[in-house]
Amino acid sequence: MIETVGQGRTWVLSGPSGSYALHLTDRDELLHLHWGPRITGADAEELAVGALPPYWPFESPLDGHEEYPVEGGPRFVRPALSVRTPEARGTEWRFTGASVSGPGGPGRPGGPGDGEELRLGFHDPVHGLGLVLHYRLREGFDVVERHVTLTHEGDGPALELLRADSAAWTLPGRDSWRLSKLHGRWAAESRLERTPLAHGEQIIGSRRGHTGHQHLPWVALDAEGATEESGEVYGCALGWSGSWRIAVQRLPDGQVQITGGAGHDGSGLLRLAPGESWTSPVFAGLWSPDGFGGASRTWHAWQLAHVVPGAAGERPVLYNSWEATGFDISADQQLALARRAAGLGVELFVVDDAWFGARTSDRAGLGDWTPNPERFPGGLAPLADAVHALGMGFGIWVEPEMVNQDSDLYRAHPDWVQHHPGRTRTELRHQLVLNAARPDVREHLWRQLDRLLGSARIDYVKWDFNRCFTDPGWPGDPYPQRLWVEHVEGLYGLLDRLRAAYPAVAFESCSGGGGRIDLGVLSRTDQVWTSDNTDPLDRLAIQHGFTQIHPARVMAAWVTDSPNTQLNGRRSSLRFRFVSAMAGVLGIGGQLTGWSEAELAEARDWVALYKRIRPLVQHGELYRLRPPGGGLSAVQYLRGGESVVLAWLQAQHYGERPPRLRLRGLDPAAVYVRPETGETHRGAVLLHHGLHTGLSGDLDAEVIRLQRQPSP
Repeated sequence: MIETVGQGRTWVLSGPSGSYALHLTDRDELLHLHWGPRITGADAEELAVGALPPYWPFESPLDGHEEYPVEGGPRFVRPALSVRTPEARGTEWRFTGASVSGPGGPGRPGGPGDGEELRLGFHDPVHGLGLVLHYRLREGFDVVERHVTLTHEGDGPALELLRADSAAWTLPGRDSWRLSKLHGRWAAESRLERTPLAHGEQIIGSRRGHTGHQHLPWVALDAEGATEESGEVYGCALGWSGSWRIAVQRLPDGQVQITGGAGHDGSGLLRLAPGESWTSPVFAGLWSPDGFGGASRTWHAWQLAHVVPGAAGERPVLYNSWEATGFDISADQQLALARRAAGLGVELFVVDDAWFGARTSDRAGLGDWTPNPERFPGGLAPLADAVHALGMGFGIWVEPEMVNQDSDLYRAHPDWVQHHPGRTRTELRHQLVLNAARPDVREHLWRQLDRLLGSARIDYVKWDFNRCFTDPGWPGDPYPQRLWVEHVEGLYGLLDRLRAAYPAVAFESCSGGGGRIDLGVLSRTDQVWTSDNTDPLDRLAIQHGFTQIHPARVMAAWVTDSPNTQLNGRRSSLRFRFVSAMAGVLGIGGQLTGWSEAELAEARDWVALYKRIRPLVQHGELYRLRPPGGGLSAVQYLRGGESVVLAWLQAQHYGERPPRLRLRGLDPAAVYVRPETGETHRGAVLLHHGLHTGLSGDLDAEVIRLQRQPSP
């Protein structure tokens, strides 16, 4: 609900439990009033009376209170918007009007949707620049979706947008704050870190051309010691799959403001010629009174309802052949693996790298997306048909934005890669990056992928992006800086075009593991590859961080071989590996032709169990019962009258029995039964005292199912 009060210059956006309010002064200063529990229009009018602090020497009363701080005028905070022309820099705004659209208007980031959108318009007469601030609330959610639209409304020179953040978020006054963020690197993504927020700025982001392994574009703040299930939590998440920045500022007076958007610095995003517009990505914000777990569950539900395409459906159990075969593949070998996978109950078989061009190593072939005639003499169609005959879908791996110098594409179009004239073309992983900001490159990629998807019955595409930008040049272009933004927009346009042409094909986002995970790419893909690290113990911490913001329904996880030869040589049981991977979208990536009959039989049982609990894991409410550490950790999924707990014991110390697991979300008056054992438990006991898992030793794991009994 969006309410307009205060002579049309105060607005209150209210969801199920929270409100967001802002006010326009008679000097056209747009001020933030409130973000937190629900308030009325009368409450907002009272807040508007004293919205700005009194004069203080050497400070601006606007700092930390403006809804969208810009460069120019009496401001010293980090600006959300910075504009430059040959004659002038900075902006000065005049309010042009407000409007509210009802349900059915254009929604972002996931397309048309319900809810209402508030639009506030401003104009800078010097630059001839128009600014529209967008606020959208979806029905049933407290998530505020914000973005901006900028339009060159004049007839003067082009305007350079040095910085154009999607939003600025202002937090209420508190004595102290704690900042939560996700950090990492390749094979160690999404690790949760919580620290006190000091005065000054903390900046996270990526200058790598993609979201990056180093940080996910999400932050959360709590002021009074929030726990997993209690206390106020404020969270912000950015929907952008290129370079980005989120800045958290604690100002000298203690006020906290968060800005975020595309681009890693203020060196320039793009130029707007007269009549041109640019719309920023969405920067979504959420207030939750129910701790970090409550915030996560709201984020998850909102993404499944309004971001992830086709999220109501279940993701299948897949097998991926990469770790089994590497670059040495053939049609017969893949079919042998497919037969074994089908015997386990796998539902989707995916051929990974090396099926195309001259791809016998990572030094050649990228860019030539046609089947290798020696390895697949009949193309992909015979293998795809054989896989379908086994009762599975068929998937394929591609990396369209990359090229090897040893490829037909590069030999024909060396100018299509990002590069600076006269400089060495830097290779990482023996790859160069195609400039997808170029229309001719995008059209070529469309033709290749359209031909590929039309050549066989392909149900799934794993879309990879295995290196960062290092030479972001565009020789001959008058403003090469724009490739940072337009490469990502080109990717989005290509994915949108492919999804429209092949609506039955599912897409997974991968970037050397978890290097491209954000709300922007999730609005165009069905799941994401969480990390190249498939070690089941390491994965517990990665998955713990990932679920702070994103749902298990999009979190791909594999069972691979033991020992883990890719990273650490750790040995673990098939039980531990499966229970770890069952916390998300289950996949298998081991060398199945080397598994014993006993291992295959056990794996078949785990796959069958996962299919029984899949509706809960992929669509239930997630409760993180105990974080991963040195001992017992667990997560719980709840849907209707059913619940499932996945529990892991890293190590048992001193022979002591691991602690009970206190469950959450259950009906205290109900009775729950474990269908495998017939044991019954009272809901109140499970909530307040918990249950013993029976785990012992090192790297043990268990799946505990609970079903609510009908009332007598």
